[in-house]
Amino acid sequence: MNIMIPFDNSFARLPDPFFSRQNPSPVRAPRLVAFNEDLAGLLGIQPGDREDLAEVFSGNHVPVGAEPLAQLYAGHQFGQYNPQLGDGRAVLLGETVGTDGQRRDIQLKGAGRTPYSRGGDGRAWLGPVLREYVISEAMHALGIPTTRALAAVETGEPVYREGAMPGAVLTRVAASHLRVGTFQIFAARGDVASLKRLTAYAIERHYPQAEGPMGLLTAVRDAQARTIAQWMGVGFVHGVMNTDNSAISGETIDYGPCAFMDVYDPNTVFSSIDRMGRYAYSNQPDIAVWNLAQLATALIRQLDDPEAAVAQATEIVHAMPGLIRQNWLRVFGAKIGLCDPADADAELITDLLQIMADNQTDFTNGFRALSGESARDQFVNPAAFDAWASGWQARLRAETDPVAVMNAANPALIPRNHRMEQMIEAAVAGDYTMFRRLNAALARPYADQPEYADLTRPPKPDEVVAATFCGT
Repeated sequence: MNIMIPFDNSFARLPDPFFSRQNPSPVRAPRLVAFNEDLAGLLGIQPGDREDLAEVFSGNHVPVGAEPLAQLYAGHQFGQYNPQLGDGRAVLLGETVGTDGQRRDIQLKGAGRTPYSRGGDGRAWLGPVLREYVISEAMHALGIPTTRALAAVETGEPVYREGAMPGAVLTRVAASHLRVGTFQIFAARGDVASLKRLTAYAIERHYPQAEGPMGLLTAVRDAQARTIAQWMGVGFVHGVMNTDNSAISGETIDYGPCAFMDVYDPNTVFSSIDRMGRYAYSNQPDIAVWNLAQLATALIRQLDDPEAAVAQATEIVHAMPGLIRQNWLRVFGAKIGLCDPADADAELITDLLQIMADNQTDFTNGFRALSGESARDQFVNPAAFDAWASGWQARLRAETDPVAVMNAANPALIPRNHRMEQMIEAAVAGDYTMFRRLNAALARPYADQPEYADLTRPPKPDEVVAATFCGT
């Protein structure tokens, strides 16, 4: 086995209440589907041949220096508190400190049963593995904080969902897998010692400039406010913003029923289990604030003066909507060519979004077209766009290079839902051509790539993906 991974495992040095030591479960016939060589280089990994990679990243071979474990956490799921969740199908192999000096987790997702599987098989099927691989790497290329994909491996074993599906394992890389729910479980149990230890660890790992629990809360707030605004800017709908899916690093994590909007509609919901629209596109900023409030509630439990802590935490949480709004204005200002948008520009942006909604304009293509000559063609009623554009053009006269600003803010390519479904269907049949093609195209989302022009096309009526599934 020639693979060398320079593990340096800080989380595994914490006490037992934080996790259960757990090896991945071996699989029958692992076959490497994809390996992210650029990310491996960043992590300091020296890869071996394809057979060795398949053995390690399927879980069949535990590499030297790994300390496999399943993490413990709780969480609010669709607003209802679940007192114990945890990694039910994931095993953290360990951490590396990359060539950039950043510490990251390496986790196998779909690695078999753990003490937290809650009756599940601990496995993943090929479709969600490929979906997360493509979308997480696309999000990285879009410049949005995200977990990343290091490898995808077929297991050679079926996974039973609606029927028999091909099994697979995803290797996920994250700044950490600490979630709001990681704090919630110890607060709910009244385990103040563990809560203090976790808080100190999180500060040291992610926000060393933060002072105490309220400093951590502030840092998490700021990071998440930036990320949520970036989601909104590319039409991304996470789909399941439970507190156990809310990373304190500010990274996008757990790509289950996520999707990107085609036609702009602020009420867009994709997740098949989100029947009340809790996690609709337009609700995401409010849910981020709600999740932060749950983190605040957990952090307060360790402080000696709860009354003062509640007042301070309330102030921190109540500032989050304004921070999201500031970041939203920056993101959407750039999308219409404004380098330094002012508060007064918000009306210009919201007016355009309303026209897009009224005209069922494709979100991605509509914004991308603003930097060219065919923007009005994106609207069923071009006159409505023309009326808006007169004020917009007047505003742009104060800008130095609005076209460059727009092209850097408006991707030409996103992982469109219908293309993802086509990719999965082909891969299940053994054809990975579309998988490789999507990864290649989405690595440069802001570039005009004529060879991938077909990937910019919105779905035809019979290609529309109306519902997505969590894939567990």
